[in-house]
Amino acid sequence: MTFIARIFRFLFWLLILSWSIALLRRVVGWMLRGVVQAPEQRAGTDAAAATQEPGTGRRLVRDPVCGVHVAEVLAIPLREGGALVHFCSTACRDAYAGNTKKFAANG
Repeated sequence: MTFIARIFRFLFWLLILSWSIALLRRVVGWMLRGVVQAPEQRAGTDAAAATQEPGTGRRLVRDPVCGVHVAEVLAIPLREGGALVHFCSTACRDAYAGNTKKFAANG
């Protein structure tokens, strides 16, 4: 093999190796995203997480109007009789308040 062919072969494998390392770093970074974040960063991005104890999950509630699941701390509550009903938006809450019999039948 000539000297120039060896240089091209070396550069080719160097390029392949550098791309592989970059791809591996991206995959590992994607897998560890959110796990490695510091607690003060998470509290800054999500105010509800700051009020919870570490290691506890959020409870999801279902909007009776549109059926969307919302974190209980972010939902808009409405006390209807003795029950507490949660909504994803004020529009859903107003629609429910205007037509409660229809939504009560849907459960």
